[in-house]
Amino acid sequence: MIIAPATSASSVSLAELARLADTAALRVGTVLGEPVRPLVVVPASAAEAARLAGTGPIEGLAALADGDRVLVVPEVFARLNPTGRDVVLAHELTHVAAGTDRLPIWLYEGFADYVGYRDSGLPVRTAAAELADEVRAGRLPAALPGPAAFAADGSDPARLARAYQEAWLACRFLADRFGEGTLVRLYREARVDGAERALAGLGLSTATLTARWRAYVREQLA
Repeated sequence: MIIAPATSASSVSLAELARLADTAALRVGTVLGEPVRPLVVVPASAAEAARLAGTGPIEGLAALADGDRVLVVPEVFARLNPTGRDVVLAHELTHVAAGTDRLPIWLYEGFADYVGYRDSGLPVRTAAAELADEVRAGRLPAALPGPAAFAADGSDPARLARAYQEAWLACRFLADRFGEGTLVRLYREARVDGAERALAGLGLSTATLTARWRAYVREQLA
């Protein structure tokens, strides 16, 4: 379902948004193993989107999950190419469908990007271009990204991009190493028991995951 005011600044038609939302819902549902019914709201502006979400600055965001719905930020979403729109909607619908309670931010943002990029066809070095630049310069991330790295206040857009890429590659590593079904199961277990206990079921701790993830990042992007 798509809800949009007549004054929306988006240049994307409602019919196209509906198609994109249905496609994204199928992708999310395929990964989660359950049907996903999208509710996408298109406010008139970024300011209206922030007001509806009751959040702080949303500088640079094309959409955001808000409870059981996705709010599209029309000015930014309209500037995305078709692949970017697909990825963003699948990402935010993953938040809505899978939930984020009790999870570290790297896990819920990384999992949402894992779903978003899953069928995009984008090479890893393209999807993680900013992080690839850092790795090629000899600068590997030292730790999984925390809340500060995801600040969407416009102060450091490159760092924000790298935070998403770092989190994505952590979940991509888990899917590559243990299988997509195990990644989904870990996500669900982490919401109930916490991330450390869920990782322990795979013989990992946050520290051992970090070490293996850093090696994976180097392997994928160097």
